[in-house]
Amino acid sequence: MGWLRTSVASGAPSAISGAPHGRHRDSSRRGRGPRAGLAALALILLAPAGAVAADMPDFLRGSYTQTYGRWDGINVGVQVGASNMNTDFGNSTSGLIAYILRNTEVEDQFSPSTWTTVPPDTTNGRQYGAFIGYNWQWDQLVLGMDAAYNRLSSLNAFSGDTITRQVVTTPDNVNNLLTITAQSSLKLVDYATVRARAGYAMGQFLPYATIGAAVGRFNYANTATVHNVGTPPSGSLILPFDVTNTLSNGKDNAIVGGFEVGLGMDVAVLPNVFLRGEWEFVAFAPVGGSRASMNTGRVGVGMKF
Repeated sequence: MGWLRTSVASGAPSAISGAPHGRHRDSSRRGRGPRAGLAALALILLAPAGAVAADMPDFLRGSYTQTYGRWDGINVGVQVGASNMNTDFGNSTSGLIAYILRNTEVEDQFSPSTWTTVPPDTTNGRQYGAFIGYNWQWDQLVLGMDAAYNRLSSLNAFSGDTITRQVVTTPDNVNNLLTITAQSSLKLVDYATVRARAGYAMGQFLPYATIGAAVGRFNYANTATVHNVGTPPSGSLILPFDVTNTLSNGKDNAIVGGFEVGLGMDVAVLPNVFLRGEWEFVAFAPVGGSRASMNTGRVGVGMKF
């Protein structure tokens, strides 16, 4: 009994007390490894975001902080739309009437060739086409150029009328009953545009405006008939007359220039795919004496590279 107490009190090793003390010391050493690893991980996770971002590759660091989309580079696509064409036929038959009445007192004194004999016409049609362009971007400012081709369907204007007027020429005092019948048609087959674009990137949206040149291909036809019944005064040496003349002209595939303005918006739906909505106005130079202008609303889909 006494030996056992003395051994325990003096801290002498024993078979009973040595085992638990040894296990406790080993456990404390093993526990310091995991705790140190967790502390190091916490320091990494709690490091300032700027320091972490600074060590990331450029393509990762920039893509998540950018507040506007990238629109620079090549873009191509297809488009469909609906067009409304207004055609002014006011001078479409003037040349024909002037030629019929050349060297007459009626033309010299009253100029029937300048009378508006064919009223304007408005027609609707569909179009489809394709575009290709290139954009340059500085922050949110986007400038670009594009070219487009559009084919028209059923955009064919037609108008005609008959006017009758009575005029008395001097000094012969002949009473002229003048009847002019005229009709004109104008068809826009297709057209192309070259435009400058200016836009402002706002996230996935790119509103823009355009201005540029256009060239169109037209088919036109004009016909004029002039019927003049002349009644001289009683006792005149001039004999009564009744004259009718008809002239026509026309051409297919007549090429005409013009100008273009427009407003639109591109919407990015995928990194390299966008949708387009656009309004466009095109005014063409006179063709065959007729002048056409066109409003178009269209939608499209494109890809950027």
